[in-house]
Amino acid sequence: MNDTHSKVVAYILWIFGFMGAHRFYYGRPISGTIYFFTLGLFLIGWFVDLFLIPSMDRAADANYVSGTTSYNFAWILLTFLGVFGLHRFYLGKWLTGILYLLTGGLFLLGVIYDYWTLNQQINDKNSALFSLR
Repeated sequence: MNDTHSKVVAYILWIFGFMGAHRFYYGRPISGTIYFFTLGLFLIGWFVDLFLIPSMDRAADANYVSGTTSYNFAWILLTFLGVFGLHRFYLGKWLTGILYLLTGGLFLLGVIYDYWTLNQQINDKNSALFSLR
């Protein structure tokens, strides 16, 4: 079984869960966006997620390919340093990393885009490396 995501990282992001960070981390951008705009479904959904994280972790591990690029490290970089583009540099996307660095994460719109797509970006990169072997 893949171990692509970490419950420890998820619970750290859950602290910011009223903003949906842990939901984005587990590849649930729609509910993450809803949490962002409703403060974690008025904190009720945020509290319920305390108990749902293990099942979300299992689902993410089943849906994403593990490889040399760490989902956990990329998500920590995006969540705490996304405006500087460090997660982009980590993924080898140097041009957009520099662009994010100079524009505050492309005026935060790029950071929002990456919240929606980071899991798939990492999955694609890990899948491409796996197919080259």
